Amino acid sequence: MRPGQHRQADRAAKPAARLKVGFVLARSFTLSAFALFVDTLRLASDEQDRSGRVLADWQVIGSTRHLITASCGVQVAPTSDFVDPSRFDYIVVVGGLLTVENPVDQETIAFLNQADAKKVPLIGVCTGTFILAAAGLMKRHESCVSWLHYKEFRERFPDLKVRSDRLFNLDRQRGSCAGGSSSADMAALLVRKYISRDAERNALEVLQIERARAAADVQPRRPLYDDYDDARVKAAMITMEQFVDGSMSIEKLASTVGLSRRQLERIFIDKTGMSPAKAYSRVRMERAKSILVQSKAPLIEIALDVGFENASQFTRTFKRTFGQTPSQHRAAASRAH
Repeated sequence: MRPGQHRQADRAAKPAARLKVGFVLARSFTLSAFALFVDTLRLASDEQDRSGRVLADWQVIGSTRHLITASCGVQVAPTSDFVDPSRFDYIVVVGGLLTVENPVDQETIAFLNQADAKKVPLIGVCTGTFILAAAGLMKRHESCVSWLHYKEFRERFPDLKVRSDRLFNLDRQRGSCAGGSSSADMAALLVRKYISRDAERNALEVLQIERARAAADVQPRRPLYDDYDDARVKAAMITMEQFVDGSMSIEKLASTVGLSRRQLERIFIDKTGMSPAKAYSRVRMERAKSILVQSKAPLIEIALDVGFENASQFTRTFKRTFGQTPSQHRAAASRAH
């Protein structure tokens, strides 16, 4: 058999990709969200780092082949015109700057509606969920967006369910993702579902990602002080986060913002509905919760990090704050993986 015939035989013997994804890129899309998603597929599709489309395949699809400019200025060319959406297991819409008036054209909206009619699952990445919502495609589905965009989503789509407490969400025929590094987490879930855990592990190892986070994992989000508009409250809570070990006394905390303890107490009760001590405890517990799901550190180590003398005292405070013990919270996050 000639060398060319060998190659043809190899191609004929190659199994069909188990996971096929079509990407729709919005004008001024977020490059990192797209790159992390597609690179997770690329690395899961072949062994080591050979980039072969063996177990997964993907296309950037669009109404034209014109270059699409990301928010950082890098341009990407579509690799396919709009085809029958049922060729794909998922259509992923990658959003970007919300200041862009028409992030996609009407042909794209029509294509997304066609995909919906054919029961092809749609995923909004970063602000791609805004595009799906504006097209009427998030009704009866819960959206997950970044905390940074939560308020604007609520304002634009007051009748839709939305959350910003988790990294991503898969709700029947819809997926939504906060963007950033969580794009790799969502892609890893699809890889695990359609290909294998080994493929997922290979992709994450090459990307230098220790583990794929689950949908239920909490977003690294804005600090609690962003919920309040009083400058003195914000300044005090920033200081709390800087001294998350609990070493800052309330009296000293008050002096850092030019107030007496009594004045600080009154302002906190008025502006936040809780005392400075309770707010400080909440800040410390939120930090502990983040450490629990992002590391394998023992409870005593986490307890000491957030200012407790022993694990039992830390456990009681954590349960009082979140309704479950630190071990229960970590186990729940582990099961979600």
